[in-house]
Amino acid sequence: MTDAGPGANSSTPTPAPTAPLPPGSTIGMLGGGQLGRMTALAAAELGYRTHVFCPDAGSPTAQVANAETLSGYADRAALDRFAAAIDVATYEFENIPLETVEHLAARVPVRPGPQALAVCQDRLAEKDFVTARGIPTAPYRPVPDEGALAEAVAAIGLPAVLKTTRMGYDGKAQAMLRSEADLAGAWQRIGGRPAILEGFVEFRFELSVIAARGADGTVVCYPPVRNEHENHILARTTAPADLPPDTAAAAEEIARTLIVELDMIGVLAVEMFWGIDGRLRVNELAPRPHNSGHWTIEGCPASQFEQLVRAVCGLPLGAVRPFRPAVMVNLIGDQVDAWPRLLAEPGAHLHLYGKTQARPGRKMGHVTRVVDEQPEG
Repeated sequence: MTDAGPGANSSTPTPAPTAPLPPGSTIGMLGGGQLGRMTALAAAELGYRTHVFCPDAGSPTAQVANAETLSGYADRAALDRFAAAIDVATYEFENIPLETVEHLAARVPVRPGPQALAVCQDRLAEKDFVTARGIPTAPYRPVPDEGALAEAVAAIGLPAVLKTTRMGYDGKAQAMLRSEADLAGAWQRIGGRPAILEGFVEFRFELSVIAARGADGTVVCYPPVRNEHENHILARTTAPADLPPDTAAAAEEIARTLIVELDMIGVLAVEMFWGIDGRLRVNELAPRPHNSGHWTIEGCPASQFEQLVRAVCGLPLGAVRPFRPAVMVNLIGDQVDAWPRLLAEPGAHLHLYGKTQARPGRKMGHVTRVVDEQPEG
């Protein structure tokens, strides 16, 4: 039996009933990337407007939003104007400064709130939060300075991965340590910033579960999906993952527990390892829609983006049972040049993000293929 950690029961109170925001209300989106873009498109289908706050002109979200505030996240006057123009706020990536969200939350509802952001934007805080709830992770140790690295390696062993506690994604600001020789210069390779050392986990594959929690406390989970990475970037997601039923149920229970414990209203992605020992271990959390959930646009009655809109606006959550199995493939860098062929492929659903420069490692779009056969169960 897979070790699932604690059950769904929690001391976190169920939120008080909140009146739904009527269609025509404005959702404020902090961040202008593709996740904000797809959320804005989902919001429009439900009759909501989107106002994006972002420091970058011509962002993917701004291209489809109703309004835009072009400003840095530390500009409090701009944040005040933004708050006055929206009915609720959310964010599309977790590297928004916490002070920005706290300032905004004092003026307008922000969902998810600052607590979830504070946990999920710091890898050490995140690991501590998860393990404090009895949920397994890879072994880890804090590395606050270069001198602490050798001690952490002695405690965990090698191989291991040194990661900055903040910022960094898709393999950025990380150093793989396979032998003692790799310790030399590792601190400089990650930018000389406070870090965490994580022990290597032997796993069958990586998976993720996306959970949504409504303003009334209702929680739904999409089925676990299998994720395959290339050069530390998600390349392919297969939904649902080929897991034993008890392991799939345990993965969903972990996601359900964490979204409740974080007291979130919104969407939480939980990345996990399925170990060769059969255990599930949490890798990372993301308090927003996730790359591994893009398949839900074509694969489920309500996508992860629609689910976020429903949650932050106080609407009932949508259905999550897949119509059929699906495979999502990222278009990274110049892979986007295949768009004419993909558009001509029967059954391929192409999504392009409106980015003008196809740099190596940059996510330019994705394509989802829905399989004809029905999922079992």
